Amino acid sequence: MILRRVPWIALALAALLALNPVGLDFLRGAFWSGEQLSRNIAQPIVFIVIAILVALALIEMLVRYWRLR
Repeated sequence: MILRRVPWIALALAALLALNPVGLDFLRGAFWSGEQLSRNIAQPIVFIVIAILVALALIEMLVRYWRLR
């Protein structure tokens, strides 16, 4: 089995969350909504989810790096 440092599990999870109908609707509401209230509610949630996914990717990269050593 060949191990690589690419965090493919975290990337697949991020794609799954963002590219489904609910995720796409939430992203549209956060950034392209005509209502300011909708954007103000959804944008912090989207940024928090992005930060969590980036943290998961970094953790996965570190675990893979340690396993390769």
